[in-house]
Amino acid sequence: MLDFKVFSNQPEMLEKFSKYAKIYGVIFLILGLVGIFFPGLMSITTAIFFGWLLLFSGFMVGVQTWQINRKDWIGWLKFLLFTVTGAMIIINPLPGVIALGIIFAAYFFVDAFANVALAFRLRPEPYWWVALLNGVLSLALGIFFFMAIGNPLQTLWLVGILVGISLFFDGIMLLSLSSAAKQKKENQ
Repeated sequence: MLDFKVFSNQPEMLEKFSKYAKIYGVIFLILGLVGIFFPGLMSITTAIFFGWLLLFSGFMVGVQTWQINRKDWIGWLKFLLFTVTGAMIIINPLPGVIALGIIFAAYFFVDAFANVALAFRLRPEPYWWVALLNGVLSLALGIFFFMAIGNPLQTLWLVGILVGISLFFDGIMLLSLSSAAKQKKENQ
């Protein structure tokens, strides 16, 4: 993320960060609102996107295995696992949403740790508390996902709405950091 001390002698870097953090912050806010108001759509879209990532990764593993060692059965097994799993999620995304619920529980726990660490790194700077709030929110989201494991309909709803909430608050954090970077640049 951003360490203002690193950029203190580089106003052009502060300006770039401020500009792009604002752009991405607005995009994250919009995506977050879509997830909050249309959680089923966000859940299915997230699962399909994940399926395409797996499919693409599988093809890349296959290409690499073909180029490096065509007799590498573990490489071919990985290729098969990624491509078949990705294709299955794209064709029938609901089981993919349930699996994503488990994955997102782990993700939000890690995201909470990263945001709290970022908050304490930024602590003397303005808006450091937004990163801390984002970390606490990610911890709560991780707990919600962990508790929903085993209920497919609840997981479908949770994936969309909680990913939406997370994206929304990530957008707020980026906009806040953009504002702080802009203030830092103007005070130089």
